[in-house]
This record gives sequence, C-alpha cells and structure tokens, in this order.
Amino acid sequence: MKKYIVIAWVFSLIATCINAGNITRIHENERETPFPQREHTLYINPSPLLVPQSMKQSDFLQFNLSRSKDFTDESTILSKPSPWCMFNPHKILENGTWYWRVRSVDKVGKEFPWSKTYSFTVSDDVPQFVTPPFSVFLNNIPEDSPRIYCFLNNSLEEARKDVRLHPEFENMISDSRDALSENYANDTKPYRQIARMYMACDKLNTAYQMLQQDNYANKMVQNIRYLLAVEPDQQVINNDFNAGELVYTLACTYDNCYDRFTPQERKQIEMIVMDVLSRYYLKHILCKEETHIFDNHFWQFTFRHLLQGALVMYDKYPLAKEYLEYSYELWTARAPASGFNRDGSWHNGTSYFSANSVTLAYVATLFSHLTGTDFMQHPWYKNVGIGMLYSWQPESLSAGFGDGHEKTNPKPLRIRSAFADFMARTTGDPYATWYSSINDRYKNESETRLFRMASGKQRPQQSELPADAPKAVWFKDSGEMIANSNLKDYEHNISLSFRSSPFGSGSHTHSNQNAFNLHYGGKAIYHAVGHYMNFADPHNLLSYRHTRAHNTILVDGIGQPFTTRAYGNIVRMFNGEHISYALGDASNAYCGISEYPMWQKNFATHKLEQSRENGFGETPLKKYRRHIFLLHPNIVVIYDELEAEKAVRWDWMLHSPVKFDIDESTATLTTQNPKSRYKSVARLFCEQQCVITQTDNFVAPPNEKIATRGEDFTAPWSLTAGFTPCKNNRILTIIQVEADGNKVVDIEQSQNRFQCGNWIIEAELNAKHPASLYIHNKDSKATFSYGKKKLPINDKKYECKYKYSSILYDKINGLWKTQEMEDRAALPTGKIQ
Repeated sequence: MKKYIVIAWVFSLIATCINAGNITRIHENERETPFPQREHTLYINPSPLLVPQSMKQSDFLQFNLSRSKDFTDESTILSKPSPWCMFNPHKILENGTWYWRVRSVDKVGKEFPWSKTYSFTVSDDVPQFVTPPFSVFLNNIPEDSPRIYCFLNNSLEEARKDVRLHPEFENMISDSRDALSENYANDTKPYRQIARMYMACDKLNTAYQMLQQDNYANKMVQNIRYLLAVEPDQQVINNDFNAGELVYTLACTYDNCYDRFTPQERKQIEMIVMDVLSRYYLKHILCKEETHIFDNHFWQFTFRHLLQGALVMYDKYPLAKEYLEYSYELWTARAPASGFNRDGSWHNGTSYFSANSVTLAYVATLFSHLTGTDFMQHPWYKNVGIGMLYSWQPESLSAGFGDGHEKTNPKPLRIRSAFADFMARTTGDPYATWYSSINDRYKNESETRLFRMASGKQRPQQSELPADAPKAVWFKDSGEMIANSNLKDYEHNISLSFRSSPFGSGSHTHSNQNAFNLHYGGKAIYHAVGHYMNFADPHNLLSYRHTRAHNTILVDGIGQPFTTRAYGNIVRMFNGEHISYALGDASNAYCGISEYPMWQKNFATHKLEQSRENGFGETPLKKYRRHIFLLHPNIVVIYDELEAEKAVRWDWMLHSPVKFDIDESTATLTTQNPKSRYKSVARLFCEQQCVITQTDNFVAPPNEKIATRGEDFTAPWSLTAGFTPCKNNRILTIIQVEADGNKVVDIEQSQNRFQCGNWIIEAELNAKHPASLYIHNKDSKATFSYGKKKLPINDKKYECKYKYSSILYDKINGLWKTQEMEDRAALPTGKIQ
C-alpha cells in the first residue's frame, strides 16, 4: 500500500510544480540534471541512467544501481567504466525504489569519489522493453562479409530465384541503369559528388545482391577508385551529411566487393572510414548525443551511416568496436524518438519523419537480427502505424506542425509509404498496412527496395482500416491530438489537429503551442502559413516559424521563443463517438527570447533582433488554456482561458488559403473554397470588444527566387482579432464546416447560452467568474462539462469527484459511459524546482 501512496505523491508533486510554474522546461536541451530521480516518472522500464557531461571528471564513468541504499544487496549492478554519459541496465527493474550513483575513473584505473545517491520509483504502469547486453549483439555479427545487410543473408538465395517476377524488378533495373551511366572519370573533385555516388552505390548494390552480376559490383568499385585517386576533400568531410554518405559508400562497397580491391586500396578505404568515424565520434558525438534532447541531423542519417562503417571495421580497429558499442547503447537509451516519446508520432515535426524513416527501419531490423530481440516491440514502434496514419492522412496535407507542414503533395511522401510498408511486412500493423495500400508509392522508393525484394516478408492479405479505429487520438508524450469525422471516407473527412508539446519549439518544430489546423477532404480550411525554403532566413524567423503564422494567440503582439522552455502540454483528452476533446496548456510558452547560440547566430546573420517589434520578448502571461472540440461531424468549438499579470492585448490568430468575409458586427468569419467544395463559418464570442483585420502579406515575405520544391506562392490570408487590453479574457469560438452547398445553421444566443443546431453550448465569458463550459446534444444526449460541480447526465444528477475536472458522457468503445479527468501532468526529464 505504501508503494502506491509514494507513486501518487510523486504524481501530485509533479502536477503541483508544473501548475505553479516551477518547471523551466520539460526536457532540457542539453542535459543539466541527472535522470531519473525521485521526482521523475519513468518513460520505460528499464530506464537508462543519464548524467550531464559536466559530471564526467576523467576518461570514463562507472554507474552503480541497486535496490539497497548502501549498494550491498544482490540486486546491485556495477557497470564497467565507459567513456559515455549513460548506462542501460539491460534487465527489467522490479517495482519499488531503486538507488544509483556514478563516479569517474581514469585510464589507469584511479577511481574518483562517488556522486550523491539518486533514487527513482518503478511502478506497474511503466511500459516494459528490455534489450540484451551489447555482448549478445557483438557475438552474433558475422565473421565474413557482407555485414551491413546481414539480416538478408539467409533469404537472399531464395529471393534471387524469382527476382524477375518481382513487381519492383523493372524499377530496380531502371535505377541501376541510371547508376551505371554515371561517369566521374574527368571529375577533378569527385568527393563533391558524394551525394550522387551514395545513391548510385545503394542502387547498384541492390541490383548486385539480387542478380550477382559483375557489372554492378565493378561500377561500385570504379566509383570508389575515383575517390581513392585524390586526397579526401575536407570541405565534404566537414559536412555531417556528406561525411556519413562517404562512410556508407566506402563501407558498403568494401563490404560487398572486398576481393575486387588491392590490399593497398583496402587500406586506403579503411583509413578514410576510420578518420571520419574518429573525427565525428570523438569531437562531435561522444558525451554530446546522449546528453542532447535531439540532434536532428545526427539521428536522421549520420547515426546509421557511421554505425554501418563501424560494423564493417569493428574487428580491425578498436575505435570502430567502441563506436559500435556506443551506438548500441545510445539507441537503447535515446531511441527511437529521443527516448522520451512512446507515441509513434514524430516529435520533431511531422514532415521530418521522412528524413528518419530509413534509419528507423534499418537499425531496428539489424539490432533485432543480431540480438534475437524484437526491437519493434518498443512502445514507439508499436504505436507508429497509427501515428503515421493520423498525423499525415491519405490524400491529404499533413496535420500541419513543423518544417514542411505546407507541402501540398497529393499524397504523403514516398518514404513514409515505404516505412509504412516496412511495418506492414514486419509487424502486420493494420494501420500501416491500410495506409500503405492507399499510398503505395513505396514501390518507387529505392533505399528500402533491397529489403522488400530480399527479405521474403510479404504484405498482409487484408488491408482495411480497423473497424475500431478511434475518431481521435492523443499523442501524450509529443503533445498532439488529432480528431476526424470519418477517417475512412478521407475525401470528405473533417480533420482537426491540435498541438501543445512538452518538447517546446526549435529544431524542426515551430513556436505553435495551443495551435490548431482544420482540414476538409485533406485540404486546408485553416492551416499555418509560410514556406520552408531556408532553415533560418528572415521569412523563416519572422513569419514561418514564428507564432504569428499559426492558429493560436499573441500576447501584445508577442509570440513564443525558439526554445524548449517555450513548452505546452495537452493535459486532458476525451475520445467519444459524438465529442472529441483536448485541453492544452500553453501558460509557460510565452517566455522571452531564445537563449540558444544557434538561433542567436541565425538572427545576427540577417541583422535581425529578437525584439518586441519583431514579436519576441517577455510577457506577463499567467494562463493560456485552450479547450478544443470536434462535435461530430462538423462543428469545432474552442474555449480560451486567458490571464495576465497586467492588461494586455490578446491577438487571436486564424489563417486561411482564401480570403475571409468578415462581419465585424457579429464577429463572423466566413471562408468558401469552390475548388474544395467547403464553406466554413467561424463566430467569436467574447465580452471584450475586438478589432478584426486580415492581410495577405507576410511580415517577411519568402524569397521566391530560391524556390526549389514546387512551392505554391498563392498568398494565404492571415486574420487577427485583437481584443481590447485586459488582464483576463475568455473567448468562445464556434466553427461550422459544410460542404457541397449545404447551409450552416444560425447560432441562437441568449447571454452565455448558444444553440447551434442540435448542440447546446453554455460558456462563462465573464472573466470575473470561474471558467465553465457545458455542451449537450439534444438528440444523442452526449454531454461535456467543465467547471460545474453538479450536472445532469442522461436525466440523472452527476456530482464531480474533482474540482475543475472535465466530464464526458458519450458512447466510448461502443458503450455509453461517463468519464471524468483532471490534468495529466507532463513527465519532466530535467530539473524540478
């Protein structure tokens, strides 16, 4: 019984600290705090032990983990001294309290004093996923080549028998022909072509593995000899993407064409691979990647490519073996999605999942093969099918968060299709299967083709969307909620996406806590604006990435800075048949300017300042809680609770691909898109007066001269409802979406009571009174309540268990039931005051 009291106390402490504003950030950008500690909640069992780089006082770190405070009982684990700032127990930790400490050790074995002792609690509700020790991985690496794709060695021979009947055979031949035709004989700087050589190597290797014809292998070798004939180009090696492509191109060719090189050539290849590997590992990776929240470039490509190089060279060079172990431990501790995301969604921007997908497929497959442990049993992989489907639906724009959200592809990206197909073949995931059956562009994706052709794994026969697919999903760790009216009927589906993320903003995510997007039939009704043409040009800094480009709030014209300090959190969510609901808290998001040197440098490069004039700076914001609903099938309701320490102007933002028809007397905003066959009418209700304006101009326009991605520069429209300055405000928004000429219904208002068709909405708009919201459907009897102590539910009185909880009465998983929910606190991994 004491165990559960302790667990409840920890949750209560975390929620209190967050609500009181005592947590500067949920996730530290660079680790400053040892994790886990008593006040932390584990994400997975066993949890890695992580320490800041500053705690490493000498060459190595040694960790001590035990059930006993004095580290004397039989549960005690003493790690070997290792040069990295992490330790994985590689065993399930039993429930209860665990203690740990760490010390530095130098190369000659001198032991430094132990750190203070930390403790954490393991409970039943922590997902379990355990990986075997590195020794298991190491002992199963094949002695002979090929190693990089060793997981295909047992199935290749059988696959070759019918290769010409494979549906991708002609695509493989076409791609390999293109690669055979490339000629670098007269290129005096062949290293500058490494990106092309890398793709050619992959295509040639696929054809060689499947057909075993010398022309493919000889071409791979010829390309390498062009590189060996000149000195390595330092400009290329200093680019992390190019460096990884070089390592893979050399290692893959060496791995598969070893006997075609002379001993001198093999030595040259080894030296180049090891030079790049040692340079990046020792200077840029060791003690940095395990302590950084998420270095996007490293995890996208560099991690995989250097791992592949080390896999080929590990038995010849001790440093390669060390890096191989580091990679295995790093993946266990911090992958597949930062280590603090079990959702299956991508925390670093929906579109940028594509840059990570090959690595996510390859590493899980390699590690599973060499350890005998299914790495796709990690919670993130178990949820990725539904994560991919809901965040970027078939024939649709993406949910709309992060770099590349504006891409107007008629279907999600080809590599997403390939990853979904990979999950369908390897796990049978029904969501991934349905997703890739509709978006079957994987057939033209070359990097994952060898696996499809050689693994022998087939797609499931059935490819239907599961009958119990939820109308709404809550990605708790990454901070998104996505609701749909009818996902299967994607041509007419109304999709509402909402973000309030514990990861804050920066990297490939934007300053858009408590922002939403609304789509009909995959097309934008209301969607963030701007173009991703440059990571940090004026358009990106002041328009695209800035809060003003998103459907959320500005405080006196000030948005959210580019930092993990500017975090949000979805604290409540309901998924009913008639009502989908989320509550986002962005009270901590408007917290000044970015302190990160990268962003400071980016502003300085363009002679820009993080000034109030540019929409950056401190604000007196105390509370920004946004309740958002999809009342099925076609009504969106938003209720904003806003509080500040002094009177501020509240700028309520909305963005549309077409111009708004504004009736300022009733605060009615109408958009109509004949091409997409929809009409949307939004009405704002508030006791404060507002001035509504719109513009089709950006604060900093995109530079159309550098467009390379088929951008559509049709000017979108950005609307601002600026409310009279006040300390506290409440804003109710009711949005109706109708299609194919259907008319929206008139909203009948009587003080704080609004009737919209069969829906009754009661909202407290007087900021001097406690916030409350009541929604009821006269036909279905579905009911939602917030802030009411007692309420009628299905003709009976319901008394709330908790103060200011949210209550839903609705059909849930086929049964009518009542649910009540308080705030779910985010799970901090850093310092709690």
